[in-house]
Amino acid sequence: MVEGRVCLSKEVRNELELLKRKRLHRIKSETVCGPSGVTNMMSRSGGDALRAPASCGVRLQGNAESFSRSNVASCEKDVFSKRKVDKFYTSDLEWTEKIPECPVYCPTKEEFEDPLVYLQKIAPEASKYGICKIISPLSATVPAGVVLMKEKAGFKFTTRVQPLRLAEWDTDDRVTFFMSGRNYTFRDFEKMANKVFSRRYYSAGCLPATYMEKEFWHEIACGKMDSVEYACDVEGSAFSSSPSDLLGTSKWNLKKLSRLPKSTLRLLETAIPGVTDPMLYIGMLFSIFAWHVEDHYLYSINYHHCGASKTWYGVPGHSALRFEKVVKEHVYTNDVLSVDGEDGAFDVLLGKTTLFPPNILLEHDVPVYKAVQNPGEFVITFPRAYHAGFSHGFNCGEAVNFAIGDWFPLGAVACLRYAHLNRVPLLPHEELLCKEAMLLNSSLELEDLDYSPADLASHHSIKAYFVKLIRFLHRARWSIMKSRACTSVSPNYHRTVVCTLCKRDCYIAFVNCSCYSHPVCLRHDIKSLDFPCGSHHCLFLRDDVREMEAAAKKFEQDNAISKAVERQAENGDDMYSYPLSNKFQNDVEDGYFPYCEINVDLKPEIATMTSATGQTVEYGHNSLSHNTGNFRPELTDALSSFAASTLCSFVEQVGSSAKNVQGLANLGNTNDKRFCEEVPENTYESSVLCLSREDRPG
Repeated sequence: MVEGRVCLSKEVRNELELLKRKRLHRIKSETVCGPSGVTNMMSRSGGDALRAPASCGVRLQGNAESFSRSNVASCEKDVFSKRKVDKFYTSDLEWTEKIPECPVYCPTKEEFEDPLVYLQKIAPEASKYGICKIISPLSATVPAGVVLMKEKAGFKFTTRVQPLRLAEWDTDDRVTFFMSGRNYTFRDFEKMANKVFSRRYYSAGCLPATYMEKEFWHEIACGKMDSVEYACDVEGSAFSSSPSDLLGTSKWNLKKLSRLPKSTLRLLETAIPGVTDPMLYIGMLFSIFAWHVEDHYLYSINYHHCGASKTWYGVPGHSALRFEKVVKEHVYTNDVLSVDGEDGAFDVLLGKTTLFPPNILLEHDVPVYKAVQNPGEFVITFPRAYHAGFSHGFNCGEAVNFAIGDWFPLGAVACLRYAHLNRVPLLPHEELLCKEAMLLNSSLELEDLDYSPADLASHHSIKAYFVKLIRFLHRARWSIMKSRACTSVSPNYHRTVVCTLCKRDCYIAFVNCSCYSHPVCLRHDIKSLDFPCGSHHCLFLRDDVREMEAAAKKFEQDNAISKAVERQAENGDDMYSYPLSNKFQNDVEDGYFPYCEINVDLKPEIATMTSATGQTVEYGHNSLSHNTGNFRPELTDALSSFAASTLCSFVEQVGSSAKNVQGLANLGNTNDKRFCEEVPENTYESSVLCLSREDRPG
């Protein structure tokens, strides 16, 4: 083998040739792809791991080492070779000096006691920038390398190969990240990465961040490195379990974050890697994390364990739609957008492979801020904040998501967008909201009023969106019962079920068919459903729905909550009703009003059913006993349930069965959907303000 050049195996050469011949036909791939054909860098993005794979580029296999060096461009022109991309003019890199720094916080040990309390304190200011940096007053006494090589004996990981080039982002040219197929120990990857760095810079030390930033964008545009490796989404943690490690025993240990008292994700009964449990990110010189937003618009926290610095770019959440508009108009061409409208760019960005220089954003008045993260520092990204960046050399970071009460308005927006794109959700938003609201209702009954202003703002957010959800579901249930669309009512013993049609999560109620294979949420025209197993529709309803409606009514006694709900009703917008659109806007002639009694005869022998207004609910002659029809408890597992607040494998079955449902529902005109265009700069304000028509695109 000639020094400086890696030979490809015969199998790899054959695959590359096959890619050249058939690239216009978009051969089926083993990797998971988005609808636009872009390989998803992280399989957990928006539930992509649970969607049926689409077509995209060939997964390169064979000689793994062929992808771990920087000189295979001559072997595969389309994948690795650089080209001039005029819309990303980078000859003048002076713009790198015009990006302002994000806020940097240096808490004392006392302030550092509880991460979520501290983050609530700084969020009103820091969220305006999208990202911020926190310098830890505590140090890890056990290095990450020791943890990963000694405490976790046998720890290995597989890297991804990232082409170092810009793409035109049209049908013929976009970037795909490949699995290298090569396993590393932590030490072996460090040796490889340091060798690459020293060969380029004849140095083993760190170089100035401003210099490395210019080096990176010059390399991306016209340098000679063809690819790098990056170990992303590696399950595990590098925080030590030693009782003598001050940082490891603190609440800032990312393994503990999701279970803290203020964490909404503590209510999930099953762990979700990367969301509730941290993941490791082990990089080398110019390893990339492309432009993306966190799943479900969650917060994220990233700790830098060791190694070279990282440069981050962040766009505040209130400018997210402006960011997407610029990407749609100045980065992507129309032929790579899988859907029309404002969701087109969002859908492709979920693939997490889009990289472009942030000067494009500066030129179009989209605010962008910078952070240089060093070992011992945390970087926080706030809900709906797009971010990207790169490594200056070998390093190891760790990240996890989290949510607190003020996240719910943005989580509702994310659920709405996922539904429009028919993406399976990663989190059971409705379940989390209901559980938080009912816990809050219990604490109010105990008259525990020792709350901080930040806590009160979070509580307002939870209560307002819980009332909106309960009002919608009560109205939907009233309509279903009045129209006699369902022939029976059964108790809902499931935690969360995924709608067959729009993939929205259902916690309180859903409709199912005779074979229990087509759960449908109440956002569809139930009477128009034509199940292959027959026309029997059963409404599954939680037995504590009356308690939830009573809690919602109590929350509305708060003048601020009632005004927020009134504004929402006046504007005719509701995050929880899509795809019903405006079907329920004319309620007066129907005789409906919020929390009214629901009177309907399912069958002649079934007595009146009454809703949660304090009266007894009766089915047949037995108080509080549900008419279960043909309900069979043993079929519980045959639903697309989250199992324990997360998704199970039956989602694939549900997705395929939806094709067999003819004339299922009026999914609504996609041009009529509305969602928040500009979330207020202060994330706490978004908990107070109603999402009005003026806040949404026309």
